[in-house]
Amino acid sequence: MRHVAPQSLEKIAQALANSEVTAVEVLDSALERIERTEEHVHAWVLVDAENALADAKRLDTVPEAERGPLHGVPIGVKDIIDVAGLPTGCGSALRGGTAAPSDAAIVARLRSLGAVVLGKTVTTEFAYFSPGPTANPHHTSHTPGGSSSGSAAAVAAGMVPLALGTQTAASVSRPAAYCGVTGFVAARGAFPEEGITGLSPSLDSLGFLTASVADMAFLRRALGAGGAAARQQAACPASAPAPATVLSWVPGDGFGVGPAMLDALRQAERQLAALGHPVQRLDFDERGSVLVDAHTTIMAYEAARLRCAEAARPEALSPQLAALFAAGGATAGATYADARDVVAAQLEWIRGELTYGTLLLAPAAQGPAPAGLGATGSPVMSRSWQALGLPVIVVPGATDPETGMPLGLQLACLPGDEDALFATAAGLERSLAAAPPPIPVR
Repeated sequence: MRHVAPQSLEKIAQALANSEVTAVEVLDSALERIERTEEHVHAWVLVDAENALADAKRLDTVPEAERGPLHGVPIGVKDIIDVAGLPTGCGSALRGGTAAPSDAAIVARLRSLGAVVLGKTVTTEFAYFSPGPTANPHHTSHTPGGSSSGSAAAVAAGMVPLALGTQTAASVSRPAAYCGVTGFVAARGAFPEEGITGLSPSLDSLGFLTASVADMAFLRRALGAGGAAARQQAACPASAPAPATVLSWVPGDGFGVGPAMLDALRQAERQLAALGHPVQRLDFDERGSVLVDAHTTIMAYEAARLRCAEAARPEALSPQLAALFAAGGATAGATYADARDVVAAQLEWIRGELTYGTLLLAPAAQGPAPAGLGATGSPVMSRSWQALGLPVIVVPGATDPETGMPLGLQLACLPGDEDALFATAAGLERSLAAAPPPIPVR
């Protein structure tokens, strides 16, 4: 059963800014969509309709000239991120119902721009592997991915046009790919992390989910995150920057990428080349394997120490999380240091390969969302970029011809080169939208 009806963040925000609709009307529409689909999708831990309605009514009294860029936009917040007055459950029985005393920094920032917090979305247990009840809106017998499961599903189902996520391994990229939406993983440290329950300080990053790249670009402008190149282009629109060079990684057999995803990747190469991007293949399999191992070591070691109180209660944890803590607790400091050295060496190498104006293209997942809700899929296609701290955007639009399920591609860049990242992603998204859809094989 399909429950897919994504809503454009930019169009909703513009309609609100121009008083074409009221914040209360937009909120009512979101609540109506939740009422019709939540019993099938299970994207929400808690829908705070009463407080959201009060906020929407207040925002409707704000004059047009004083409205922020996200005025009246309802958003979902992953349930490891604090919202004042709501509990932060982290998908765990260890967390009680104590309300957070204040908003996380990013929630406060979005509220200051006019956003309305509609509630908390489902996360896997402490943003690791044990899934919650969320289903994929494209087919509710398939996983939405994790750990930002509810956020991706809520956007794909049209419940909200924007949701917050976090990524430690593949927690934004994979659910974005599986649910057919855009995910953006910000460079580590790009946004303050106060009020977020982390898992691995060296790896945790903030992320966002929207229906499209265009909507993510709108959010980026709203947050004031455009770089120097964007400002220069606005001042001198005739001097368009040259198309970015794209290094394409076609993973070998060891990464388990399916034929449909490999076909989508090669099609993206052709589309980017047609748009004027120089496209070159990147030999990355060996380095990718090394980075996957290093990421796994770092994540376990840091998680066992950051979440030591939870690690001391293995009987209250899922087998997956208990195993992570056990592995991390048994990892020697020297082994952890070696893994950090590996990442540092590979980061120096990737800086030489990417430079500025050069991007990396790769699958965002091994294939379409697997059937079943008992697991969230493999994070292998994102561990390397997360270890390196690269900003990543997932471009939706490709489809698996056998199942009709979404296939997501990801573009990565060096921190500071996000203008090129977003421009290239937008062009690829338009090309994918213009291409005829594959015929599903039933």
